[in-house]
Amino acid sequence: MKPLLRLAVLVLAVLAWIPVPQAGATPAVRYTNPIAEKRADPHVFKHTDGYYYFTATVPEYDRIVLRRATTIQGLASAQETVIWRKHSSGEMAAHIWAPEIHFINGKWYVYFAAGRSDDIWRIRMYVLESTDPFSTSWTERGRITTPWDTFSLDASTFVHNGVRYLTWAQQEPGISTNSNLYLARTGSTPWTITGTVTRLTVPTLSWETRGYKVAEGPSVLQRNGKVFLTYSASATDANYCLGLLTASASADLLNPASWTKSANPVFTTSAATGQYGPGHNSFTVSEDGTSDVMVYHDRNYRDISGDPLNDPNRRTRVQKVYYRADGTPDFGIPVPDGATPVRLRTYGSTDRFVRHWEYRARVEANVSPLADSQFRIVTGLAGSGTVSLESTNFPGYYLRHRNNELWVERNDGSTLFRDDASFFQRAGLAASSATSFESKNFPGLYIRNSNGLLHLQSITDAQGRADATFALE
Repeated sequence: MKPLLRLAVLVLAVLAWIPVPQAGATPAVRYTNPIAEKRADPHVFKHTDGYYYFTATVPEYDRIVLRRATTIQGLASAQETVIWRKHSSGEMAAHIWAPEIHFINGKWYVYFAAGRSDDIWRIRMYVLESTDPFSTSWTERGRITTPWDTFSLDASTFVHNGVRYLTWAQQEPGISTNSNLYLARTGSTPWTITGTVTRLTVPTLSWETRGYKVAEGPSVLQRNGKVFLTYSASATDANYCLGLLTASASADLLNPASWTKSANPVFTTSAATGQYGPGHNSFTVSEDGTSDVMVYHDRNYRDISGDPLNDPNRRTRVQKVYYRADGTPDFGIPVPDGATPVRLRTYGSTDRFVRHWEYRARVEANVSPLADSQFRIVTGLAGSGTVSLESTNFPGYYLRHRNNELWVERNDGSTLFRDDASFFQRAGLAASSATSFESKNFPGLYIRNSNGLLHLQSITDAQGRADATFALE
């Protein structure tokens, strides 16, 4: 082989091993929420067999269930199997909470928490093992032993730099909180830990201590040279929310100093979208493997009668994780029920998106808050095969043209508004893989980015075609 050809082959081989930066552009994901009613603490695991495996807490707290489907949306209608039931007495006989399913070294494992029949609040962590995830005779591997025999729950596991870790929530003697977060390496089996046990965080901030002083439900996301660990805080009502710890991928994860806690919650109740108490999440990936997807539960009402733990109506929901220019995740807000939103990225750019600012539609980079740049593509208000673009954080407000300018305004129910807010979704004028939007009531005029603002204009040249083309993310 000639030297230059050999060099080209080597370069291509190296490039094939370079991961696509997650901070860059990724295609839109399209799901319909909620995925499952009356299912809390959801965990979705995508296996190499092409299936998504889904388990969650059931409101009766008496069993562990499992579904699988080839798509995330398919989990909504997938048959559900009871794979294990609580004991009739003694250990593992009450409060069966927060199961997680993992595939480790050729076997399936379920981590979960449970109380005793004679002390239902004596919550501890346990593990089941099987070679068949839908077996009804899982092997009980017993309790996970930690340094303290105290309230503990929400075990989760992940691999980083070839090392498997276990992270969990526990009440530590001498610390006046309901639960803190901990991390350790797993031992010779997936249900044991070894070596140093690191306390990652204690709930002390105002948003972590509403109702109860809680840090629980840890879940790990590894992207862009960092390890992100989300956790749930406060009582399990509308105060429930997600916090975030961040460490460098090259750091010693068992050194508490490697982790930085975000000062504010990263995912909270949104009265605007009708979503309350979002939390206890897990992460999976989209069907094409390019987008991270957050799975979580919430309620669609704020006020709860009695103990929130006795309210059965937490629902499993999903939405895409976006990334800021610095590679950190931006979870946005819990989106409205129904179709998940998309972002409209300008053709040829990687960081410029359509957003509303004081109701005017414009194009910007580094949009904050994220929801200003999220729109639901719904059936057109004017019908006839059209679509309308509904604001995520202002439900009932739509992108409409007025005096050939694009605005986000409330639907007033008039025929004029319906027509002005309805568009034909076309193949992109500059790239058929992207999208352009043609006015319903002014055929031949398209939504176009012009000097950072959106207008309705005719398209006559290559620049116009590019300015009127958007990629959906």
